[in-house]
Amino acid sequence: MTIFSKIVAGEIKAHIVAETVEYLAFLDVQPLTAGHVLVIPKIETDYIFDMEEDLYVGLWMFAKIVAKGLKVAFPCRKVGVSVIGLEVPHAHIHLIPMNNVSDMNFSKEKLSPTQEELAEAAEKIKQALLEE
Repeated sequence: MTIFSKIVAGEIKAHIVAETVEYLAFLDVQPLTAGHVLVIPKIETDYIFDMEEDLYVGLWMFAKIVAKGLKVAFPCRKVGVSVIGLEVPHAHIHLIPMNNVSDMNFSKEKLSPTQEELAEAAEKIKQALLEE
């Protein structure tokens, strides 16, 4: 069971910004930029391209909705998208508020927000999604 499956099961706390029956979006605890969100299917699949077609398409539609709220909550030029999938064997999409291409550099030092800062960021995104 991956750390993401443990989040889905409620065994590990996460700062959830959006959820449906099939998908979950929550803040990355070591973000590249403030507001960095991970979007996952609740069904554990290691490689994103191994997902069932309907679930795969639905994941991207869910990510699009979350990205719109994210851009409102954390004003930026664009919300960057990345699928790497090496660090956790559970398909996931990174949504990263970005103003420069360097904001998407995964080799740079990650931020270390407090739990309070993460809670505030999650609330901003949730509110923006409600207004969409």
